[in-house]
Amino acid sequence: MRVVDNIDPKGLIRDSFQIEGITSPECRSIFLDWAIGVPVGVEARDQVKALLDIYGAANADHPMTAILREALGTSARPTRRGGARARRS
Repeated sequence: MRVVDNIDPKGLIRDSFQIEGITSPECRSIFLDWAIGVPVGVEARDQVKALLDIYGAANADHPMTAILREALGTSARPTRRGGARARRS
C-alpha cells in the first residue's frame, strides 16, 4: 500500500486536484470531509504535511494546496480587550 493510501484512503484530496475549475470553498469542504476521517490518535498535522509533500510542489497554485497550507498555519489566540476585569484597578 502506498503512503498516500494511508493518508488519504478515500482519495478525497487526490481527487480534488483532478477537478478542473474547483474553487477554494469546495476545497475547504473536501478538506473538512477528509479531516473528519482522520483516525483518533493520528496526528492530522503530520498527515497534512505529507499531503503537501505529495501534491503541493506540482500544484502550487491550486486552491487545495492553499487550504492545506492554511491548515498548517497557527492561529493567534485572541487577547482580552476589555470587560469588567479591565475596568477594575
